[in-house]
Amino acid sequence: MLERFWTVKDYGCREFVIRKSRFIGHARPVENEEEAMAFIESIRKKYWDATHNCYAYVAGERDEWQKSSDDGEPAGTAGRPILEVIKNRGLKFVAVVVTRYFGGIQLGAGGLVRAYAEGAAAGIDAAGPVEKILCQEIQVNVDYTWYGRLESELRARGVRIGGTSFTDRVRVVCLPPASEAERFQAWITDLTQGQAALQTGNLRYECFEAS
Repeated sequence: MLERFWTVKDYGCREFVIRKSRFIGHARPVENEEEAMAFIESIRKKYWDATHNCYAYVAGERDEWQKSSDDGEPAGTAGRPILEVIKNRGLKFVAVVVTRYFGGIQLGAGGLVRAYAEGAAAGIDAAGPVEKILCQEIQVNVDYTWYGRLESELRARGVRIGGTSFTDRVRVVCLPPASEAERFQAWITDLTQGQAALQTGNLRYECFEAS
């Protein structure tokens, strides 16, 4: 599993007009090629009356699934610019579609490249770029006397919390990056003078939005 990668948070779309042509950029995260194609088909169905629905996607840990389509625009003026925006932003597991309603004025090859690149960027920005970091669930169980200091230290360290429960003891589900899990456990043990009970849970990706 990848330790970290950039993708988009959710589906997003944004539209704009260039010389009377209406462009709509769409983007969403996808797990694989099948999800990417299903998303593309859903946009085609929704915008069935559009002049073009051009797209590109990148999926797989090693970007093994990549494809782009000009959907009737001159070769290399739509799909490839969309794909280049995805790659230049370092995104993985994402599909982007740029819908165009022709406004009657030709944009030329250079104009099309710029318009579709702008559409891809608009869709990605609307979908919300995020960094996904592989985190390790670690349950920290402490007596109530330790909770105040533990909470303060976790906040100061910027550790993401997956939940807190209060019974006879306090259980805090911490989510440090997987690569730092051992150091984190050693730190907790030192912080609580060995009085915390630690239990390792699942690995999971957490989203961290761009600041």
